[in-house]
Amino acid sequence: MRTIIQTKHISKNYKDHQAVKDISLSISKGEIYGFIGLNGAGKTTIIRMLLGMIRPTQGASYINGKKVSLTNYGIWREVGYMVETPHSYPELTVEENLEIYGRLRLISNPQAISKVMNQLNLTQYARKKAKDLSLGNAQRLGIAKALLPMPEILILDEPVNGLDPAGIVEIRELLQDLAFNKGVTILISSHLLSEVAKIATKIGIIHEGQLLQEIEAIKLNKLLNQRLIIDCIDNKSAASKLSAAGYSSVLNKNGLIESYDKKAIHHPEEISRFLVHEGFPPTRLTVEEEDLESYFLRIIETKGEMIQ
Repeated sequence: MRTIIQTKHISKNYKDHQAVKDISLSISKGEIYGFIGLNGAGKTTIIRMLLGMIRPTQGASYINGKKVSLTNYGIWREVGYMVETPHSYPELTVEENLEIYGRLRLISNPQAISKVMNQLNLTQYARKKAKDLSLGNAQRLGIAKALLPMPEILILDEPVNGLDPAGIVEIRELLQDLAFNKGVTILISSHLLSEVAKIATKIGIIHEGQLLQEIEAIKLNKLLNQRLIIDCIDNKSAASKLSAAGYSSVLNKNGLIESYDKKAIHHPEEISRFLVHEGFPPTRLTVEEEDLESYFLRIIETKGEMIQ
């Protein structure tokens, strides 16, 4: 599939701080690529380099095979974007803000503004001043500006910030429709892995400027750890019995027995029989799966230590 967005070994240094460290990305047509990282991880810096807002210290970025540079300004006709907090003219209405942005982007289609307001459910706020919008609707206006040129490429920094749960679902469905049905290539950033996992086809985990891992979204669940949680009257003694029988286990911070032993996880009924036989009948025996946020924190903890 054709590569639309690409970075080759880009880095960005600010005096004694390296914000981005040797990152190479390749995003194909119609793909939704989700950047995940804590605040300050380097997500916005990468987006700014992709958009030509700042120059990389080393490496290069490419849009549709064309190098991002000040002289190659024609590539931005195909790109819609929103970086960090969406800005608008506070004293102008939603419709007026979109009209001005449309002129700046040389958009001649007279239906473009009404179409994008319908897409973002902003039509009812068309004559409302931007300064009077709720946080969620201000965010919708920012996304509307990004969609106004009907771009082939969409780059959105924290697009669901400030949206309520219903709004998050609306934006998710809109982005998926654009990518899967209209072939728009989308790059989004967020610090919420659970939300990006519902939108993206591929996820990149970034920490302290480094790309730690890339995952196909459909394979993410296979990477989540499972554990067996056991509670008995005497957990310390029961854990000793399990260890003596070859089942590795520990007492967690809540005093419960926790085991990552594959055999124990796959056959909890055997663990139950064993503990009953040993005189420690379990009052709780459950297999739990690691949630997405825990997985994210585990990856940045373990891989972050390895690359230091």
